Amino acid sequence: MSQTDPLADYLDSLSLVRSLNAGTPETSYYPALSSLFNAVGKTLSPPVFCLSHVSGKRAGIPDFGLFERPNRLKRGETPEWREGVPPDRGVIEVKGIDQTIDRLVASDQVQRQYLPAFGLVLVTNLFQFRLISRDGVIDRFDLADTAADFIALLHGVRPKALGIRFTDFISRCLLTAAPLATPAQLAFFLASYARDSLALLDERAALPALASLRQSMEQTLELSFDAKEGEHLFRSTLVQTLFYGLFSAWIVEARAGRAGRFDWRSAQWSLTVPIARFLFQQVATPEALAPLGIVGLLDAAAGALARVDKPAFFTAFRETEAVQYFYEPFLEYFDPQLRRDLGVWYTPPEIVTYMVERVDRLLRSELGIADGLADESVVVLDPCCGTGSFLVAVLARIRRTLEGKGLGSLVGAELKRAAMTRVHGFEIMTAPLVIAHWQIGEALAEAGAPLGMAERASVFLTNALTGWSESGEKPPIPGFEMLTQERSAARVVKRAAPILVVLGNPPYNAYAGTAPEAEGDLVTPYKAGLQSEWGVKKFNLDDLYVRFFRIAERRIAEGAVGAAGAPRRGIVAYISNYSWLSGASFVVMRKRLLESFDRIWIDNLNGDSRETGKVTPEGEPDPSVFSTERNREGIRVGTAIAMLVRTGARS
Repeated sequence: MSQTDPLADYLDSLSLVRSLNAGTPETSYYPALSSLFNAVGKTLSPPVFCLSHVSGKRAGIPDFGLFERPNRLKRGETPEWREGVPPDRGVIEVKGIDQTIDRLVASDQVQRQYLPAFGLVLVTNLFQFRLISRDGVIDRFDLADTAADFIALLHGVRPKALGIRFTDFISRCLLTAAPLATPAQLAFFLASYARDSLALLDERAALPALASLRQSMEQTLELSFDAKEGEHLFRSTLVQTLFYGLFSAWIVEARAGRAGRFDWRSAQWSLTVPIARFLFQQVATPEALAPLGIVGLLDAAAGALARVDKPAFFTAFRETEAVQYFYEPFLEYFDPQLRRDLGVWYTPPEIVTYMVERVDRLLRSELGIADGLADESVVVLDPCCGTGSFLVAVLARIRRTLEGKGLGSLVGAELKRAAMTRVHGFEIMTAPLVIAHWQIGEALAEAGAPLGMAERASVFLTNALTGWSESGEKPPIPGFEMLTQERSAARVVKRAAPILVVLGNPPYNAYAGTAPEAEGDLVTPYKAGLQSEWGVKKFNLDDLYVRFFRIAERRIAEGAVGAAGAPRRGIVAYISNYSWLSGASFVVMRKRLLESFDRIWIDNLNGDSRETGKVTPEGEPDPSVFSTERNREGIRVGTAIAMLVRTGARS
């Protein structure tokens, strides 16, 4: 049995039975179904086992029962025989492919026998699947629209994406009756429904109902949505907006203790991030959603939220590590392609803390700012803030300094002012943007200064690589003024804020959706003289992190920082791909940074699989600092932390 594609094994088994021309329309296919559910079930924790013909006759005998697999018995132990133990993950009712799925769902056997007795029934005609609770159909999946199409699928091409989505669906079915209490568990359900939604969108060549929104977002983010990567980003953004908007609104309502089932259709009323609310309003309309075919998936996601153990979930979600185990699994399940394209990796909290503390000390020791990050003159920017980890750590450092000065009840107000006016973040994806606002809002609430409905943290949906100059301005598109306001607010930071600190974890990979002309040919200075002076004939400076270095260098070392006439000074603190430290393509970049900054510290964190083979000199495993329990290896490229300081002692 294949470990990687349960769908392929299932279809092969069905095809074999059909080819024998000796089976029955239903029961001959039971082994294929049992193997399918057990192949997926054994990957879960705890594992789930599919047992045919459960005992007890509680309400007839369903074809299969789904059970949590018990712990292995110790040698010599004998299990207690208990006839009629009910399946704790539901039951399965199977018919042949000639049966209509809707008629099977509505049958007396399902509705009057199995559903009242077992609470959860998965019904299938071998190619269409419906998961039914007492609330009705709560999840569904079709391998084909008709029996004829399914037979063609048995003997034809099987899209890889179909296998991934189908395995997700089976996993959801096996987990629906399980407790839903941790961020990672909820992340799987939301990401699984989101991935199905994105797959449905990708099946459509055009989205005419969303053409104006696409044009406006392309203008706001200054990306080319006509390019393949840009179009994928647009569609991914739509789905992220829907599912993270839904999640964010659920958080607000759950914490407010509102009774009744969560209704995603009214989620916009509970969204506190203005741009997220606006985008949700644009996408979550009958005109936009009906043609996309994803309403049922949004209903299913809302159903998953209704099953969450709220006290346990929120206790875990407030913990430092919780966002890592929510957002990163979501993006990895939902859109691994986009994660690779943008080089998105959640920065370990130890790295975030280390970098923020270093910046705070360097402000004091190198720039003579006694209160470090807490000083009102220190303006901070994370140009690729993701879920806001660095921003939250900066605010935490500010809070500790202010509390140490004995400000008492004034600390919260000062912290809020910092979050709204001088601790800035840029993000290009809506899902992490929502989480960043949530995290900052939590930090302020814990400090006794929660944000009001008309207040927001200075974190914006924007392309951090564009909009730093006046060139290329375009008029707003009527009806999308909110996007224009978001772009304008971000540009105020880009063009007028006296940024003193640039920090973060810039994306590592090249991304073709960004337009060099919109960026103002950012990396051109890093190419000057590469061939004529340094003899470098072939070079690659396309990785996004290089452009972020150029943004930071230009803002700190070339732009005016502080009052008019004040010397240019500041700090750049990045953790990034470390290829710039030794690669021939980066010799001009290194030369410029040495000329632009007075002091440079590099923490080389190793981890490059091509150079170390992922082992230490002693032969032990050597994962990167980005390794987690879910991803032991972390990332394959080497990383380094760069601290660059310009003291202002020179002009």
